[in-house]
Amino acid sequence: MTVKTTLSFTDRHHRFLTDKVGQGVFASQSAAVAAALEQMMRDEEERELALGAMAEEIRARLDTPRADYVPAEDAFAAARARLQAARGA
Repeated sequence: MTVKTTLSFTDRHHRFLTDKVGQGVFASQSAAVAAALEQMMRDEEERELALGAMAEEIRARLDTPRADYVPAEDAFAAARARLQAARGA
């Protein structure tokens, strides 16, 4: 279903839309706005998925038994060694 609406744009945005339609990138300004909205919807969905995955990982790590923890010194030893080697120390 298509719904008619009125939108207001800054001069800059209007110029950009008009240029894209003129270049043949979009068939109309409505098509350009629809494409932008679709991209925003995809971006939002991807963001939600990423946040969900991070939350899941955090929960999983919170369930890690203390015996499985790696001491900070051990965890960063290789990185510190590479930094020192790069500095010529």
